[in-house]
Amino acid sequence: MLENEHKIQPRTVAFITLGCKVNQFETEVMEGLFKERGYKVLSSEESAGVYVINTCSVTSFGDKKSRQLIRRAQRNNPEAIIAVTGCYAQAAPDIISQLPGVRVILGNRGRSKIVDYVEQARLEDGIFDYVLDIMQAHEFEDIPLYDMPARTRAFLKIQEGCTNFCSYCIIPFTRGPLRSRKIGSVASEASKLLKHGFKEIVFTGIHLGAYGKDFSDGTSLADAARAVLDLPGLRRLRLGSMESIELSDELLGLIRNHPRFSHHLHLPLQAGSDEVLKAMNRHYSRAEFAQLIERVRREVPGAAISTDIIVGFPGETDEMFEESLDYIKSLAFARIHVFPYSPREGTPAARRTDQVPDDVKKSRAARLQELGQKLAEDFHLSYLGTVQEVLFETCTDGITDGLTDTYIRVYTDGVVKTDEIYRVKLEKLYKDGVWGTVMFD
Repeated sequence: MLENEHKIQPRTVAFITLGCKVNQFETEVMEGLFKERGYKVLSSEESAGVYVINTCSVTSFGDKKSRQLIRRAQRNNPEAIIAVTGCYAQAAPDIISQLPGVRVILGNRGRSKIVDYVEQARLEDGIFDYVLDIMQAHEFEDIPLYDMPARTRAFLKIQEGCTNFCSYCIIPFTRGPLRSRKIGSVASEASKLLKHGFKEIVFTGIHLGAYGKDFSDGTSLADAARAVLDLPGLRRLRLGSMESIELSDELLGLIRNHPRFSHHLHLPLQAGSDEVLKAMNRHYSRAEFAQLIERVRREVPGAAISTDIIVGFPGETDEMFEESLDYIKSLAFARIHVFPYSPREGTPAARRTDQVPDDVKKSRAARLQELGQKLAEDFHLSYLGTVQEVLFETCTDGITDGLTDTYIRVYTDGVVKTDEIYRVKLEKLYKDGVWGTVMFD
């Protein structure tokens, strides 16, 4: 080992990100801030002078993983400045301050100043805790993108905060009240991404369907979409996860009628039992959710609807799970993300005494995942023989893959460029998607 291998390299920074697409976007914003100040971005495995760890606190596992990654960064370079931000930093700054190497703690407010805080930590001793009361945040923190992400699809955060207060979720307390990005900023940041060559933009937010509810002029998610859909260079606009009951007629009409709007919606169901939905403090019934799905498919034929399901929620009996399984099967989702329930300290669900044993949760998750694979296969089969536009993303061993607007992963050995859209005939099931032949006509 070289003698100076672990010396602080004053202008290098590495990022480690856990959690959702919103976290991923926020890391990209912070990368740009550091690059603007002359920092070189290294991989998280390298010995950097600064490590920024963007944490997740959706589950207790997320908290544990965050702590593990903080310790790993400290081992990579014991002399580095470690800055911890994100939801776990917001929820537990006192715990984080006890971890070796942590010098800066910053929650989900004030990230525009993260480079200043790191520079201060260089000059002064001690731990700098800049975690602010998130419940007092009333304006969207609009930080421009100073650098472009190294991906094919560009995520654009347009909304922050959540007021749903599901009984299992800590996020309303780590993200605060609803805040929306102004329409002009949405359009200007989208234009910047498109000029850089991105073909697809994905709107993200913590409570995306509530976009505009904090404005007094009636601005809605449909307005944000319209501000981007006709920008030069855009080929596809996709929505991130949103609540089913917030899918307005206006927005559904845009999805149906605008050729650039992706025919894919991610609508978290979370449970297929009315009793469990009520215990979760979800704001709809099985019947209401099914009616919405029927409406989407009537208005947008062939639309892909994916969902999230939590299994083993406290009090979920075998009968409730079987009821949920049958209900989910009847809705024919294109994709299911399955999450065994994980108690989150500070939530009503974690205080319940009727917790489901881990082995039962594991068994139920396996059964639901098996159903999800079957439903995805059925959805893919329904598209075989059709020609779809595919945005290709990665190439491995001569096989290139990408996504249709309905989120079907397509593989081909045709000669194509990544970051470009091609017309492809979908021919057969392959891996987690389908195999296709590129149409060069």
